Amino acid sequence: MSSIETVPVASQARAAAPSEIRRLLREPSAVIGATIILFFIVLAVFASWIAPYDPNSPDWMAIRAAPSAAHWFGTDDLGRDVLSRVIFGTQASLSAGIVSVTVAVLIGLPFGLMAGYFGGLTDMVISRFADALLACPFLVLAIALAAFLGPSLQNAMIAIGISAVPVFVRVARAETLVVCTEDYIAAARSQGLGHLAILTGQVLPNVLAPTIVQATLTMAIAVLAEASLAFLGLGQLPPAPSWGAMLDVARQFLGEAPWMAFWPGLAIIALVIGFNLMGDGLNDALNPRH
Repeated sequence: MSSIETVPVASQARAAAPSEIRRLLREPSAVIGATIILFFIVLAVFASWIAPYDPNSPDWMAIRAAPSAAHWFGTDDLGRDVLSRVIFGTQASLSAGIVSVTVAVLIGLPFGLMAGYFGGLTDMVISRFADALLACPFLVLAIALAAFLGPSLQNAMIAIGISAVPVFVRVARAETLVVCTEDYIAAARSQGLGHLAILTGQVLPNVLAPTIVQATLTMAIAVLAEASLAFLGLGQLPPAPSWGAMLDVARQFLGEAPWMAFWPGLAIIALVIGFNLMGDGLNDALNPRH
């Protein structure tokens, strides 16, 4: 009976994958979000070919020049092309969103699985530690960690990733508690499977879907956090372009050169909207209650 219980679960999961992809493609928010994200990925990967100028090369004859045929987005306080700096700034924002969330998932997911599966003292210790981190606002914790580690893009990504860990601990723990009540988990145990085999073969596949949805939504928060840290001087160091650092410089010239703030601000908004739309679409496609 136990083998009859476990095999159909895996078969059904494989059969459900194409239907979930079809549902995802039918979600307008997911398609729009994926298109926006893909657009920024192309900008980041091919920045050297797309950008019309060197992002760090000043033009002393075009200080804070208004948008024109030569400089579509205008220039900044040093005569650097704003369009080129926005394009190259995509690399820092996407790196912060993807790398920091990957760090958070790799740390938070295993601890969440252990807390939900083993329960007892293990659950109590992990949950209390996660609750302690959640008691501190996300951005405040990220700023504190980045200030402790020192200003750089790498340290900013580490700070953002650590700050997002408790969210994934909570998500993985909650889903694991639900999965462990299913009959196929009892069947796997009756077969003599070890804890590691059950966690990786039975529990983890059922926890991945909500984790992926949460990761996509958290990437939007990570992009905002990286821009905030760069704005405060705790992220990407100058002269390397960063949207947050560009806003920090632009606030001094809002009256005479508003384009310096408009374009990096618009880029941040667009990328955050893209990740949020993608997360909502994934939630609608992967959530069985929908």
